Amino acid sequence: PVDNINQPALAAALTESLLLAGKLPETALTPTNYGICATLNGKIVVKAPDWAYIPHISVNRSEVIRSYTPRLQGEIPTLVLEFLSDTEGGEYSVKQTYPPGKFFFYEQILQVPNYGIFQPDTGVLELYRLSENQQYRLESPNEQGQFWIPEMQLFLGVGPGSRENRQGDWLRWWDERGNLLLWASERVEMERLRAEQEHQRAERLAAQLRAAGIEPEMD
Repeated sequence: PVDNINQPALAAALTESLLLAGKLPETALTPTNYGICATLNGKIVVKAPDWAYIPHISVNRSEVIRSYTPRLQGEIPTLVLEFLSDTEGGEYSVKQTYPPGKFFFYEQILQVPNYGIFQPDTGVLELYRLSENQQYRLESPNEQGQFWIPEMQLFLGVGPGSRENRQGDWLRWWDERGNLLLWASERVEMERLRAEQEHQRAERLAAQLRAAGIEPEMD
């Protein structure tokens, strides 16, 4: 079960903008609250991050309907995200004994290169990146408050928005040129504004022609 009503919306927004921008390969997975498995001292460990980006699976999708085992069924997740809720979820736990904490699981067991912790209520995003010594290091954002994810060739950051009856801070993607990857609703609105501006331009041109004594041809 999800910790709060915001989590599905936040996860869906991340996936939607990737898909619409052509940044989601057919063999990729972007699971939400979905079991990612590994073995620790002969015992199966399962964690279900709020969102993850798995760049490539090597098995049929029918084999990963309920859970996914990195290395055995495909690549390690490039990015794992946890959304902080009112309840303590152990996002920072480095507990090494079974069952291990999330931080330890992503860092030492799976060795996920990027681990993000997002606080929806405050809009604070922390990004940890696996260093050369195989330990997470807290990254510093750029001047725009964005974090570069080299494996995806995208920036991840926080921006305002409104969708699914939720207004506030959202996790957003930007490409290497700083262009925001839009949601479907934003694309529709942008097209509406473009059509409206084109109509207004045509109206102004027609008015200028009439003022010059020329009756414009109307389609």
